[in-house]
Amino acid sequence: MNTVWSNRTVLPGEAEALEARFGLRVTARLNAGTDMLPHDVSERLRVARQQAVAMAASPAISAKRAAATTAQIVSAQSSTSSVAFGLFSGERTSWWNSFARAVPVLVLLLGLFGIDYWKDLEQIDTAATMDVALLGDDLPPSAFTDPGFAEFLLEPVVDVAPQ
Repeated sequence: MNTVWSNRTVLPGEAEALEARFGLRVTARLNAGTDMLPHDVSERLRVARQQAVAMAASPAISAKRAAATTAQIVSAQSSTSSVAFGLFSGERTSWWNSFARAVPVLVLLLGLFGIDYWKDLEQIDTAATMDVALLGDDLPPSAFTDPGFAEFLLEPVVDVAPQ
């Protein structure tokens, strides 16, 4: 049987017609092999069909079935979205896929540690440059207690290395 799938939306009236046609196909397929069944089995099947039709006709059962169908659709959509991202599919993955997922996180962490280390080195270099400038200059001890000297220390450091 050849089936053609399309991206066309199905209208509400068409959906009911499709369901009815599907039901007729299933019924025909199930009835095709009943001629070869023993009489007691075919009677049990007939009674079971009648009970199923009676239950399906009940409004309370129809509402429960609609709610269950909605829950199944929501569940299928959520599981499909997680499988699409490949993060929580529940399937066993190879070590290569696990490694490929972990590499960006490791690179990010190494980059953050590298930036922190570089910033610490810059602060140490700045403090060392300031210390060299202060210790290499002739200052009287009273300059260290001057409030203006504290302001001088807060200003940006100018490179004082001889050229």
